[in-house]
Amino acid sequence: MTPEALAELHGAAFSATRAWSAAEFADLLSHGQTTAVGNADCFVLVRTVLDEAEILTVATRPAKRRQGLARKRLDDAEALAKSQGAEAVFLEVAEDNMAAIRLYSTSGYGQIGRRPGYYLPKDGAPIAALVLRKPLTTT
Repeated sequence: MTPEALAELHGAAFSATRAWSAAEFADLLSHGQTTAVGNADCFVLVRTVLDEAEILTVATRPAKRRQGLARKRLDDAEALAKSQGAEAVFLEVAEDNMAAIRLYSTSGYGQIGRRPGYYLPKDGAPIAALVLRKPLTTT
């Protein structure tokens, strides 16, 4: 996907907050550690550095939600990160985003922290982010 396509989908998925620009996506993708996994309906942006991966964002076109697309892309991103040597994956999610929290918890993520006031909606009070982690290896 091009940075422009990523920005368009991100804007559609995150209309209540500041969407990322094509330039921001281009910058993230210019580093060899960041990859967009997905298509025009849903993507996951994942960055892998050494033995850790971070899900930077998950975006699903609103008309395509609740069809399992985000779960599939998340699985694909985790598999990619694992193939690149990641032993765990981290992410942040708005504490009021119950659909995403359900997705992550049923995918094996557990809360390890909380960042007060992390997200700034266009019209409203700041929202805390939950920091989640999932091991990618079994011991």
